[in-house]
Amino acid sequence: MADHLFNKQAAIYSEARPRYPSEWFSMLAALTPQHSVAWDVGTGNGQAAIGVAEQYKKVIATDISDEQLKHAIPHPQVQYVHTPLAMSDDELVSLIGGEDSVDLITAATAVQWFDLDRFYPIVKRVLRKPGGIIAVWCYGSMEFSPEIDGILRRFFELGIPFQSQSFKIALQCYKTLPFPFESVGVGCEGQPLELDMRKEMSFQGLLKFLRSLPVVHIAKEEGVDLLPEELLKEFERAWGEPEMVRTAIYKTYMLAGKVKL
Repeated sequence: MADHLFNKQAAIYSEARPRYPSEWFSMLAALTPQHSVAWDVGTGNGQAAIGVAEQYKKVIATDISDEQLKHAIPHPQVQYVHTPLAMSDDELVSLIGGEDSVDLITAATAVQWFDLDRFYPIVKRVLRKPGGIIAVWCYGSMEFSPEIDGILRRFFELGIPFQSQSFKIALQCYKTLPFPFESVGVGCEGQPLELDMRKEMSFQGLLKFLRSLPVVHIAKEEGVDLLPEELLKEFERAWGEPEMVRTAIYKTYMLAGKVKL
């Protein structure tokens, strides 16, 4: 299902989603003794991969959505690879570089969509032992102003009947995400590290972000418009002047760990 959803919204996704702060990648790089190879899983259009590439010599950025990869951000140290679900585990391990070969694995607002029973054993195979770490994060709510935030809460409440279990894991701030790795000081299973991420955003940028959410597309396929005209007008009135640029604060949650030996 995730492949289907993200294929449909690939172009708008690349425009609407925030870039991750460089400080996060510096923090993660400080936790790995080597900086040769990183693997960004569920890379989408490469928003995290290009940040990882500032700290690691080579980044293999994979996604099951070929359409998303068509919108990927070019970077000389990033190799984008389509990895369809039909690819075997051994093929994927070989593609990444083999066992005990990866210094950092990242999954940015993505791991909730994965088959964790398949993904985590692959992680444990390819991470360097010792020294390699996996880091996953997601962002939940956005904050602008009390009035806009109230409308956003109502919007997300409208989407509750259409939320997949995967989407709920992200809305629960990864507090319910299984994460069977030893903590490296950046959150632990059940207790992710909370971070703030800021993005300057126009009103049109807000609309693009909302329209890029999977729940909007799930509801639409069931005949329900989560962004009806009356709700859009409420957002517009609360926003102010159409050309106004506001600061969005994304509440973000991160977990990082190493293989338990």
